[in-house]
Order: sequence, then C-alpha cells, then structure tokens
Amino acid sequence: MDNGIYAALTRQSGLMREMRTVANNIANANTTGFRREGVVFSEYMVPLDRRGETLAMANGRGRMIDLSAGGMTQTNGQFDMALDGDGFLMVQTPQGNRLTRAGAFMTNAEGELVNPDGYQLLDDGQAPIVIPAGVRSVGIGIDGTVSADGNPVGRIGVFAAPELAKLRHEAGTLFDPGGAVEPVEAPVLRQGFLEESNVDPVLELSRMIEVQRAYELGQSFLDREDQRIRQTITSLTR
Repeated sequence: MDNGIYAALTRQSGLMREMRTVANNIANANTTGFRREGVVFSEYMVPLDRRGETLAMANGRGRMIDLSAGGMTQTNGQFDMALDGDGFLMVQTPQGNRLTRAGAFMTNAEGELVNPDGYQLLDDGQAPIVIPAGVRSVGIGIDGTVSADGNPVGRIGVFAAPELAKLRHEAGTLFDPGGAVEPVEAPVLRQGFLEESNVDPVLELSRMIEVQRAYELGQSFLDREDQRIRQTITSLTR
C-alpha cells in the first residue's frame, strides 16, 4: 500500500474516534455531572529505510477530560448535592471505588446513600454513609457533614482529582482515579442542588461539522489515490 494512504488512514481513524466522542458529549448534554471529553492527536514517525527517512503518522488515541464546572440547578432534594469548586464525590462499585460529580442520591433498604445505579456514596474514610431509620430530616453541611435530626452521622468524602493522565472515564459519569486519591481540605457542598453537564451543545455541534468535513476531505484523498493506483496497474498490465 502507498505510504500516503497509510498516513491518511491513521488520520481517518482518529477522526472517527473524535466523531464518536463528540456524539457522546452531545448525548450527555443534559446528564447531571457529566464532563465533556475530547480526542488528543499526536504525531509519530515511522522509519521507512536505513537511510533515516521517515513517514509521519497521526495518532488520535489520547483522551482529554474537561474538568471545568457546570452550572447548578436547585432541586431542593434532601439527598441532592453539588460540589462548588474542585474535587469529586466517591462511590463504591463492583469494579472498585470510582469518582463522580453527579450528586443525585437516595437511600436504599439498609439506609445507605446510593446513586440511581445503587452504588453507595462514601464518606471521608471511604465507607458507606448510613441514614438511621425513622429520622424526619437530613441536613448536609457546606463541609459535607451529614446530620440526621440534628445529630451528625458522617461526613461526605470529597477527593481531589488525580493527574489527568491517570484519570480514566468509564461509563456515564464515573471515573477510575487510577490510584490513591487525597481528600480536599476545605470542600464546599450545596444541599438541594445538582451540577449540570459542562457540555456546550452549540460548540459540540460546530465541532462535529468540522470533524465531518475533515473526514470527507480525507476520504476524497483516499478515493483519488485508489483510482490512481488502479489506473497505474491497468497501464502496466496492458
């Protein structure tokens, strides 16, 4: 295969990944606590011969996570909470502890605070938070202290984001920290609020159009190269 086609194919592959990422961002524009993603392109050189000649190839496998804050919506939900500033909440999943900015919770049959998927919300010691049975009101302080009828029952854990290179986005709004995390010293939580997605649908739609046009240009180049190779083979075999 011609070297130009190799280079174009690596670019097309990266653009396809970016298109899927942009589409996922748009689909989650209204998902509580969602963080938009982008694809990071890099260039790497492939040696062609012993003389040191190389071919530049595109690599679109890197991911960029936008940790900028989303807007807040007041719900007045007793177990709804939003982080005002940096940091993540932590939930316990079958795959291990995961970070999230989605603050919609409820209680299960055991009185534990859980998210809609049933994953337990963890305190600052990474243990589940249990609301005693029969309480009439639950308060969440600005520092994450949970009180049931005025009596403290735990403190919601807020953990600092690890290095972006280690943070890995899983399904929905969950992130694998990729290692140990440290608690935020002075967290700020807002009870009765939820943080919105930080996706700007207009910008994402604009980016989708740009990626689509770039992909079409690359496909046009591949079609012309294929036609050129076919014509060359036909001429040489007459």
